[in-house]
Amino acid sequence: MPQKKSAIKELRKTAKRTAHNRQTKRRIKDLQKEIITAVEIKKDDAKVLYKKLQKSVDKAAKRARPFNKNKASRIKSRMAKKINAKVK
Repeated sequence: MPQKKSAIKELRKTAKRTAHNRQTKRRIKDLQKEIITAVEIKKDDAKVLYKKLQKSVDKAAKRARPFNKNKASRIKSRMAKKINAKVK
């Protein structure tokens, strides 16, 4: 355990950030799974879910906390590719 006041505060901040990042990543993974299942059973709500995914991913990459803009772009691209391939 840290002894200095600043180190204790830093530990609290890290724990808070880690929890937020985990929650964000989990939300994005869940949305990806929902899109894949919607595409497989040919539901029309895959595009609506994709919009939600886009918003979440862009918001997460905005401050480069859970991941950076390149990974955000890659996630969106892969999901769009899956939607476009199955919808046609």
